[in-house]
Amino acid sequence: KHTVNLDNNTVDVRVVPVPLDMGVKFELHVTISGRKINVSNIPELPIPEDWMRDKLELNFYKTQQGGGGEIENVTYDNESRTAVITFLRPG
Repeated sequence: KHTVNLDNNTVDVRVVPVPLDMGVKFELHVTISGRKINVSNIPELPIPEDWMRDKLELNFYKTQQGGGGEIENVTYDNESRTAVITFLRPG
């Protein structure tokens, strides 16, 4: 509980938890070949295509266990729910 002074008035305020929506977990099917990764079965999400490309790029950019790397390009097809992620260097 806190008291805040606003324009010669005091207001008592208190902190309450804010419920946050849980993230969406999903499974991706991936085929790896040199510099490119083909991703399929991407779930339909109510977000613009450019946001989906950004999410895919963040997911594959320098992933934890030695995979990933710098991304050159992400091509996403909303209709087929597939993507091609192209890395700058093979690995």
